[in-house]
Amino acid sequence: MTRTTNAKIAGFTFLFYIAVAFPAMVLLDRAARGDGIAAKLAGIAQHATDVRVAILLSLLGCFSALVLAVTLYAVTRDQDPDLAMLGLTCRVAEGVMSAVSVTSTVGLLWLATAAGPNVPDGAGAQTLGAFLLAPIPTFGAIFFALGSTCFSWLLLRGRMIPVALAWVGVIASVLLVVGLPLQLAGFLGGQITQFMWLPMLAFEVPLGLWLLIKGVAAPRASA
Repeated sequence: MTRTTNAKIAGFTFLFYIAVAFPAMVLLDRAARGDGIAAKLAGIAQHATDVRVAILLSLLGCFSALVLAVTLYAVTRDQDPDLAMLGLTCRVAEGVMSAVSVTSTVGLLWLATAAGPNVPDGAGAQTLGAFLLAPIPTFGAIFFALGSTCFSWLLLRGRMIPVALAWVGVIASVLLVVGLPLQLAGFLGGQITQFMWLPMLAFEVPLGLWLLIKGVAAPRASA
């Protein structure tokens, strides 16, 4: 495929990724709303269909990460093939690890709806539920941030998209590269862990539209 075709596919996939990831997050948050682990599990059981839909949407997000890995590599490899390969590897790792993390949601659904002799006792269910519901970032998110940093920097260095938009991408990606490991290690918590995603949203929506409509310019080094 040509660079223009890859850019347009990447642009569509950016928007599609957001369109499936955000509803999945909303559905899971609504299902697991409640005070205490028992109430959250009861909510998941009550909204089991929503959780199943969220699982399917999350899997579509995983496939989107793989498509972005390939298309963004094709767009940026002429600028720096080694750094583009690192970005591809990180985005592939994001997709694979995110798919693995979906098993946590499957586990929660089973725990909330299980019946029969294999159901954990009350204390065991509480402990397992608390672990699966813990608000910690996945390793997939960290690899996403690393891959986004690589590709954003290449888009900026090659002047393939507007410079201001590329800088937003670099800054938003670096913010997550720093913040997500700190959150994982327990040094960062509270609402700031949600706010640090807003710059990335402000980057990826305009980027998706730009790539879908305008495509990308030839890399500066190749022009």
